[in-house]
Amino acid sequence: MLFQLLTGSGDLKTKLIFVALYLIAIIVSLSFHEWAHAHAAHSMGDDTAMNLGRMTLNPMAHIDPSGFLMLLLLGFGWAKPVPVNPRNYRNYRWGEFRVSFAGIFTNLIIALISAFLYVGFSVYEIRTGSEMPELLYTFLYIVGILNCSLAIFNFIPVYPLDGAHIFDLVFGKLVGSRVLLWMHRNGRFILYGIFILNFVFARLGFSPLGTAVNWLYLKFISLFTALANLIP
Repeated sequence: MLFQLLTGSGDLKTKLIFVALYLIAIIVSLSFHEWAHAHAAHSMGDDTAMNLGRMTLNPMAHIDPSGFLMLLLLGFGWAKPVPVNPRNYRNYRWGEFRVSFAGIFTNLIIALISAFLYVGFSVYEIRTGSEMPELLYTFLYIVGILNCSLAIFNFIPVYPLDGAHIFDLVFGKLVGSRVLLWMHRNGRFILYGIFILNFVFARLGFSPLGTAVNWLYLKFISLFTALANLIP
C-alpha cells in the first residue's frame, strides 16, 4: 500500500500528503480496534487489559511492529493482541465472542461513518454548489478502505486474529482440539502464507482480499447514496 502510494501518479508533495493521511488513518484505526477489545473485556468483568494500560487510545500501547509494517506495505495487518483472562468473564462464551468481535465491529462502524460523511459531503456539494476540499474525500476514503480491510482481515480464522477466537467458539468442538492447537501454533506462518498468496494473485491482476475490501466499502457508499436519494 505504501509502495503504491509512493510510486503512483502525482507529484512528490501530493504523495507525501497521501502517505501522511494513511499513517494517521492506520494509527487511529488500530487504536480504536484494540481499545474496543479492552473495553469489551472490562465490561464483561476482566480488567487485565485495563490494568496493563491497554484500555487506551494511545497508539504506542497497541502497535505491533510486524503487523504495522504489513499494513504499511500491503494494506493488511494487525496490532498487539489485547491480553485478557476469560476466566474473569461473567459469561465465558458470550464474553469470548463479545471481546473477539469488538474490534471488528468497531472498524465496521468507523467505515460506516466514513461512508456516511463521504456521501453527505458529496450531496452537500451538489445541493449547495459549494466545494469541499479534495483532501477531505481522500482521507475519508482511506479511513473507510482501511477499516474495511481491518474488519475483513481480522475475521479470518487464523491465530492471533480475532476470527480465530470466533472460530474456536463456533467450530471448536467440530474440528477437535488437535486441529485448534495446530492452528494456534502455526498461525503466524499461515498468515504469511495468506499474504504471499494475495500478493501473487495481485500481481496477476486479482487480489482476493483487496476485492473483498473494495466491495464492502462500495456497498456502504451505495447504501448511504440510496438513503440520500430518498431525501427531497
